[in-house]
Amino acid sequence: TFQRQLQQSDCQNVLMKKVFDTHMLFLQINQSAAALKHVFAALRLFVAKFPSAFFQGQADLCGSLCYEILKCCNHRSRSTQTEASALLYFFMRKNFEFNKQKSIVRSHLQLIKAVSQLIADAGIGGSRFQHSLAIINNFANGDKQMKNVNFPAEVKDLTKRIRTVLMATAQMKEHEKDPEMLVDLQYSLANSYASTPELRRTWLESMAKIHARNGDLSEAAMCYIHIAALIAEYLKRKGKSKTNCVAINIIVQNH
Repeated sequence: TFQRQLQQSDCQNVLMKKVFDTHMLFLQINQSAAALKHVFAALRLFVAKFPSAFFQGQADLCGSLCYEILKCCNHRSRSTQTEASALLYFFMRKNFEFNKQKSIVRSHLQLIKAVSQLIADAGIGGSRFQHSLAIINNFANGDKQMKNVNFPAEVKDLTKRIRTVLMATAQMKEHEKDPEMLVDLQYSLANSYASTPELRRTWLESMAKIHARNGDLSEAAMCYIHIAALIAEYLKRKGKSKTNCVAINIIVQNH
């Protein structure tokens, strides 16, 4: 009935947000496994009908959906885990198709962010969550329509990176009273996101905060210089700036 209004401004509008929030309520309030099965079906239809709401413009809706689905991937019910994993795979597939079979950058970024949040909020990372990641990989390996494109490889890379974040976070908790070891772990994590500037910047900022908190101001400054070089290089490649990271040579050559 309200499809035309929902599609206004490439699905970036107040009505869309209200409809989306209503869908999210079904995941935020405890439901039976039978009810959740219908919720996941409704969400598949919603994503299929309004992909622009998730894969274009602001990333708020995409991030919120990724958070709630991942939470369900850690559900105690095996059937709910499977349904949530299937929905997440479907969501990434739609992202790939929306980007004309080029990448799943948005869902990749939002899923990693959601994992980072859930580690603190819900303590994910156990056998249930690992089981869901395995299901997603199985979907990718068995999807005959995607056999000749790089989508399965992107899914495999994403699940591998999620596992890296989970392992690194577990190690960080073990070494939270050892600032040098903690920073080393964060540096390794930042380097693993060399191809994803937004996430690399997030971890570099986190490193800078730890250095500043410990009074290591020169090290904190180096982190911020690295971030500046990263942004300069990104803007240059996007054609939005004439200078790249070479401009940082005036300050320091270690970029």
